[in-house]
Amino acid sequence: MSTDTALKQAIRQSVQAFADTPLPKAALSLFATLGYASSRTVETDSVADFRAQFDPDGKLAHPAAMAGEWRAAELLFQLTDEELSSTTSLFKDDAVRTSLLQSYVFIAIELAGADYARGKLAGITRQLNRIFPMPVMVLFKIGGKLSIAVINRRLNKRDDNKDVLGKVTLIQNIGIDKPHPGHLDILASFSLAELTGGRRVIQNFDQLHAAWEDVFNVELLNKRFYEELSNWYFWARHQVSFPADLEPDEGTRNSTSVIRLLTRLIFCWFLKEKGLIPDHLFDQADIAKWLKSLDEAESSYYHAILQNLFFATLNQPMNAAGSEHRKFAVEGKFQDNRAQHGVKNLYRYAAAFAQPDQALSLFEDVPFLNGGLFACLDVEDETGKVQYADGFSRNPKMQPQVPNRLFFAEPHTVDLSGKDDFGDAKKKKAKVRGLLHILNGYKFTIAESTPVEQEIALDPEMLGKVFENLLASYNPETGESARRQTGSFYTPRPIVEHMVDSTLKASLADALCQRLPATSREDAQSWLEILFAYTEEQHAFSPAESHALIAAIDALNILDPACGSGAYPMGILHKLVFVLGKLDPNNQQWHARQIAKAETIEDAQARDSAIAAINADFADNALDYGRKLYLIENCIYGVDIQPIAMQIAKLRFFISLICDQKTHTDMARNLGIRPLPNLETKFVAADSLLALDPTGSSASMADSEAVKAL
Repeated sequence: MSTDTALKQAIRQSVQAFADTPLPKAALSLFATLGYASSRTVETDSVADFRAQFDPDGKLAHPAAMAGEWRAAELLFQLTDEELSSTTSLFKDDAVRTSLLQSYVFIAIELAGADYARGKLAGITRQLNRIFPMPVMVLFKIGGKLSIAVINRRLNKRDDNKDVLGKVTLIQNIGIDKPHPGHLDILASFSLAELTGGRRVIQNFDQLHAAWEDVFNVELLNKRFYEELSNWYFWARHQVSFPADLEPDEGTRNSTSVIRLLTRLIFCWFLKEKGLIPDHLFDQADIAKWLKSLDEAESSYYHAILQNLFFATLNQPMNAAGSEHRKFAVEGKFQDNRAQHGVKNLYRYAAAFAQPDQALSLFEDVPFLNGGLFACLDVEDETGKVQYADGFSRNPKMQPQVPNRLFFAEPHTVDLSGKDDFGDAKKKKAKVRGLLHILNGYKFTIAESTPVEQEIALDPEMLGKVFENLLASYNPETGESARRQTGSFYTPRPIVEHMVDSTLKASLADALCQRLPATSREDAQSWLEILFAYTEEQHAFSPAESHALIAAIDALNILDPACGSGAYPMGILHKLVFVLGKLDPNNQQWHARQIAKAETIEDAQARDSAIAAINADFADNALDYGRKLYLIENCIYGVDIQPIAMQIAKLRFFISLICDQKTHTDMARNLGIRPLPNLETKFVAADSLLALDPTGSSASMADSEAVKAL
């Protein structure tokens, strides 16, 4: 993390200059601020001139280049080894030689559209890299935002005269008017001044690219975030108090409650990234105007803002067309509010607001999500008595205590070296700060990385890595070791990818050969290799074989019996969405299959309603939304012994769906957000090693004859 505030301020000014400065001048100024400059360039008058000079073979006609949407294309400059060593040369090498990274070309592209998914920008970057013999860094200007893309190019292991285009890494959606602090930090770390700080010497592009890889290493970003969040977590456990009705052990109760709070709040942070939750709910200056007090020892922010956001907003339909779903619960004695007894999705804490009659306007633009994540866990027992866990209550004795300092404290040190914390003397003076300051210091993205593209930001996969470590910290069997390690409880992505590919290829090869016996096993396996590859190569299956594969995918039932926070199920989802996109680019067959299943519903009203919903799901959202939704609802299941792990897994699936939903401003239609599917029967907290025996036996599943037969 860069600490050079002057550099960050200079970067901020360079970014803001794009608002009223011609693209080439603004781009050159930004890169110069970062330490990258050269007088060696080739001027072009237009997009057509750019293509004529640098793409004589017409490679940019490929659909992935999206050249028809280019408003401007500028070759800014070429930086070479010699320039890094204070010598000069322009386009000295016209082919890849012993060291691929002998120079780098910097290009600026302005696109006509308002928004482009990461994959679209990665596609353009790949096509640009195909017309130059050296790597290309691309700066995109898209409306009021900038994105920077760099590709990993390496020599072909079989032919030194060729190279391989690897993963594209992006710094995406940098706000021109108001750059995010996380983006400024990343850009500052990317500058030559920061890269050459300390003992690092950079005299050629091999050394420079190695330094860039450190900056572009999302794992290091995740590690830094985990360290900050784990410090906060261990500090917060000693500051909070939650109702003891459902969990008598204070340590476990506080640990699980704090993790649940983190889960919900970080999910809201991803929703904020999507524009579904306003920034003012997390801005200390704005909140101070709305609440009577933000005293550090009080719990007013957690009570009045976060609990009302979680339980009375995200878990309650929007007020529209005269409806009044969202409202404050009646205060007073039991006789006064008997009709609302046990209702846990009405606003509380009116007295905490400076203007209670205006308080609901804080939340009015937040859509209803459902999905169970924001259901209050206070429940009635068989006698009708409420058993409190979240403590969303009008009774002060049942309310949790989560002090404001946990959200707004300035950086300071605390002792977290105790046995109940890290058990490490190095944590004697651990740095902590308020949770909102931590979250505001990082850039989040709702799109999870793939093997071929990633954004330098915290994505939903990070949740799994972070929380599986935190979950282990209060498990008596793993607590001590978990507090001394990082990253050791989450299945690494390469392993997940291997497991996913191996499983699906075997299953789909079997299904294809069974459905179409004329297809040989050898051909099926060979063609599936092409289908599963993250390349632009067309798959080799015939229309009949494609139809059979789509049917086989629709019939899949995939279970992870110890899924933790969902690494394997999410890997399955991403791969199946990718495969369906290749087999059925416009969703015609996948859509038709969902309609066909709905038509088997006997009740006419339910059948018509289901068909209308399916048609809307496909018509009103991105192509991947319909793929994801019906794969999640019909094909993918998970079990884990830890309930919070299941909550995190469901959260990741919810974020994945929201990522591809198109929004609008019609509150009567919930801003275009389809309420999240109920995954309570898809992802279940249970011990998958115990048999399901209605007699009460706790025999192991391993004793089952069916399991033995496997």
